[in-house]
Order: sequence, then structure tokens, then C-alpha cells
Amino acid sequence: MKKAFAALLLVSPLLASPVFAQSAAAPEAAPKANAQQNKMTACNAQAGDKKGDDRKAFMKQCLSNKPAASAKQTQQEKMKTCNAQAGDKKGDDRKAFMKSCLSNKPAA
Repeated sequence: MKKAFAALLLVSPLLASPVFAQSAAAPEAAPKANAQQNKMTACNAQAGDKKGDDRKAFMKQCLSNKPAASAKQTQQEKMKTCNAQAGDKKGDDRKAFMKSCLSNKPAA
């Protein structure tokens, strides 16, 4: 029992090191704009020269617009599309691509 516990203590840092290496690299990557930020940018551009209450009303209406339900992809459809786009990627490249692809929201 003591030997098994000692072996576990010796191996556990080796198992955890890839996790720490991955999380340490993540802050270096530039943050991408999320869907709400993209929507805000688009509505801002559409608002043009509107001022005051007129602009507030327009922005509220524009930002509250939801994409049509028929335009949304199901998770299964997303998986098929992303699999096709991934092509012959392997290992970490494929994993990173699939994560990015599946997290993207469909364009409305």
C-alpha cells in the first residue's frame, strides 16, 4: 500500500505537467471577439449618425434581434460540417480546429 501511494506521488507531477503547460500558453493568445461583440460592432455601424434617444432605441432594437430559428445548425450538423472541413488534420491540430469550429456560432 505504501509503495503504491509513493508511486502515485512520483507519477502525479508528470501527469499534471501537460495541463499546466497548456494553461500557461493560453494567456498569450489574443482574445477573439465573441458573438455579442460582433453584433455590437455591426449595430454600431448601422446606427450611423443617429444621436440621443433615437440611437438608444435603434441600438436596443438591433441588439435584441435574434437569428431565425431555421438558420441555426443542430450540433450533429455542425459536427458533420466541421469533420468535413478538418480534412486530414491529426492530433492536436485537429483537436484545436474542431474546438474552434464547433464553438463558432452560425452566421445569421
